[in-house]
Amino acid sequence: MKQIFTVTGMTCGHCEKAVMRAITQTDPKAEVIIDRSVNKVEVQSDRPREMLAQAIAEEGYAVAA
Repeated sequence: MKQIFTVTGMTCGHCEKAVMRAITQTDPKAEVIIDRSVNKVEVQSDRPREMLAQAIAEEGYAVAA
């Protein structure tokens, strides 16, 4: 299932990697596309949205509903 998150606070490539790592640790099979210029994180995953959002938030990034 495709899920799109608005994630603020990503300012560099390291930030993108941290968000990517948080998602793939939650779902190793997830496909992730990040466009930090528009604060968009697109995730193809069967995991619940709340679980993915929590993983991102635990890395220190704000996730809009």
